[in-house]
Amino acid sequence: MRTRLFPLLIVLMAAVLLALGVPLAASIAAAQQQRVVVDRIDDTARFASLAQYVADPSTGPTDGTTDERRETLSQELARYYSLYGIRAGVFYRDSTPMANAPESWLLPKTGEGRDAFNEALASRRSHDPEQVWPWQGHRLIVASPVVKDGDVVAVVVTDSPTGQMRSKTLHGWLIIGAGEAAAMLLALGAALRLTGWVLRPVRVLDATTHDIATGRLKSRVAAAGGPPELRRLARSFNEMADNVEDVLEQQRAFVADASHQLRNPLSALLLRIELLALALPEGNEEIASVRTEGKRLAQVLDDLLDLALAEHAEADLCLTDIGELTAERVAAWGPVAASKGVRLVESCPATTAWTDPVTLSSALDAVIDNALKFTPEGESVEVKVASNGESSTVVVTDGGPGLSDEDLIRIGDRFWRSAGHQNIKGSGLGLSISRALLTAGGGSISYDHHKPHGLKVTVRVPRSRPSP
Repeated sequence: MRTRLFPLLIVLMAAVLLALGVPLAASIAAAQQQRVVVDRIDDTARFASLAQYVADPSTGPTDGTTDERRETLSQELARYYSLYGIRAGVFYRDSTPMANAPESWLLPKTGEGRDAFNEALASRRSHDPEQVWPWQGHRLIVASPVVKDGDVVAVVVTDSPTGQMRSKTLHGWLIIGAGEAAAMLLALGAALRLTGWVLRPVRVLDATTHDIATGRLKSRVAAAGGPPELRRLARSFNEMADNVEDVLEQQRAFVADASHQLRNPLSALLLRIELLALALPEGNEEIASVRTEGKRLAQVLDDLLDLALAEHAEADLCLTDIGELTAERVAAWGPVAASKGVRLVESCPATTAWTDPVTLSSALDAVIDNALKFTPEGESVEVKVASNGESSTVVVTDGGPGLSDEDLIRIGDRFWRSAGHQNIKGSGLGLSISRALLTAGGGSISYDHHKPHGLKVTVRVPRSRPSP
């Protein structure tokens, strides 16, 4: 969730910074250009005042005063060009130069310079030039009319390089970029703090939910910061977990109490059945059937009590040699396999894992008993121990009829038995008890098909000590 929320915040903050930075950068460029344009307008106005009384040679002879003013104008333009590198000139209406610097520079016949000249001839100052950006090498052309007796007699034109202006604009942009970068770093830090603050309760809630889902029902959401809504959600979750745990405790207590209280009446009932059997002919089928059902009911009550205790008990974990323990259980079930004509094959190399030895022994007994129960004579049951970096496994495969895909989903449920195996002795609680015991210690049990036929049961226990 953090990987989705954090980029979203960064994109939003970057969009805000760009929305502020781009107009600011554009305004800096416009301000720099406007300053240059205003400066050029002032210069052209000054040159226009000097050229105002320089006569047009086409209107008649000139006197010495006119020549002196033209000379002064030429000197001013030359000094202006030498100081600033800006080409400037005063041109008559027919585009011939009154004075210009450098002398080789003439008014262009087309282009922006000619357009500005034509506008000035109409007694209007030329329009502001188009915006020049730092990556462009354009020049700024400004033209102002020279008015005498209400008529435009000449036009002053300046052609300015833009390198210095563009450098200042770029410098301003670099400052803005540095500010944007600093603001982005601050935004990154703020986004990290914000996402951490918002998601900390969510992470704690997720971890606690996982703990409860894996059987650690005592886990609760620890107090954490974050928005008030998430803190209220954490308190509500703890209240819900307390209520669920109370309900489960009541259910376990009921099952345990019911199993315990029913055992004594059932024992008395079985005793009376035995006394009744003494008065009946030997080999009576009805009394044999009653005996069988009574013993089955007693087994169900014992398994119910074991299941209630298994779900309530906490695992006593220790580092255990899985290979040695499995070999002991295989050896214990050897006589049962021999009596049924089933081969019990083992491969149990030494490997260690963290588990409750009593729990694992009970689980292996249930799995091996189940495999021997459904494996026909002449077939084999294989028990193999293996390990990897994370867990150790005990895999039990049998040569029985196996289960369908639908049955594999339900195997291990309480009281569930396959439709084809209803007549085989058992209560349907053995694998449920095994799963409950293994889960309490961080282990698991899974089921799969064994080819060409049969069932494959995998008991898995962790090699590293599970966190409390």
